[in-house]
Amino acid sequence: MIPKLSELVELLRGHRVFIQTHNFPDPDAIASAFGLQVLLDRFGVPTVICHHGCVERAATANMVAEFGIEMITDENLPDMTPEDYIITVDCQKGNANIRDLIGDEVACIDHHPVFCEVDDYKYKDIRIVGSCATIIADYFRQYALDMPESVATALLYGLKCDTRDFKRGVTQLDVEIYAYLFPKSNFQQIRFFQSSEIHYSELNAFADSMRNIEIFNGVAFVFLDFHCEDAFIATMSDFVLDIDAVNFAIVYTRRGDGFKFSIRSEFDELDAGQIAFAALESIGSGGGHRSMAGGFAEESRVLDQSIDVHKVIQNLFLDVINKVPRTGLAARFMPMSEEK
Repeated sequence: MIPKLSELVELLRGHRVFIQTHNFPDPDAIASAFGLQVLLDRFGVPTVICHHGCVERAATANMVAEFGIEMITDENLPDMTPEDYIITVDCQKGNANIRDLIGDEVACIDHHPVFCEVDDYKYKDIRIVGSCATIIADYFRQYALDMPESVATALLYGLKCDTRDFKRGVTQLDVEIYAYLFPKSNFQQIRFFQSSEIHYSELNAFADSMRNIEIFNGVAFVFLDFHCEDAFIATMSDFVLDIDAVNFAIVYTRRGDGFKFSIRSEFDELDAGQIAFAALESIGSGGGHRSMAGGFAEESRVLDQSIDVHKVIQNLFLDVINKVPRTGLAARFMPMSEEK
């Protein structure tokens, strides 16, 4: 049952409220936080958008600058208190991609499956749709509220990014919201944002990464052996999935004391979120949607099992993938295999 927006407004009244995105926020997270901020302001509830990590991609930074979206990093929130209320947007408390801040996470609005049960939300709207922006836009639609062009454009861009231009994870609600947002949006701005999604300086990195690709029965592994942003890892996993011999992409790089993963799947049977959760459970954490997921593995726990960390990672994923029953296109293009 979808909760009523009025319940969220009443919950927040009289409190200092922060809207927290996942770490290193992407267009969907930022657009959703921005849209929710404007929405709550209509009901007299001021908010502050906060996050951990930088805004990495040029396209995302362009959107933030273009619409004057004000966001504060957690390092610049010294006055947050345990009594302050937090709404997590495009993420859920307890997941690896969100930093635990001192405030009270009273509400969650997200479109990802639940991997860490949280019982103390006072308001929860988690719907498995293509983007979190879809949910925020649906609030505007349900309550017939006027939507500024900047909000509509940001939400539509977030929807397009997370569904990869409607090529993954699309639901009927996403289609309806696209039709709702389209006449309210500035598509010239969206084209400008999309034209900045790949840095010229990253072209050599693309080429070098392709030399490291290994493919086992449609499952591709790419290790990025250089420092790169989280957003670049996601871009690479999208790119690898477009290779005709690839139906499931696992891209990872070193990050601090471990490995950061971005995972993509073409087939519903091979649920990227469930596979990431199962494959990384013993060495870290993972989760996400059927078509896109992420995760983190602690290097010390990988090394406990083998000196060849890449073979360990490959075996962990392939052991899970090879046990998944296949039907339809998955059975045709990715038959069961023991190859590693």
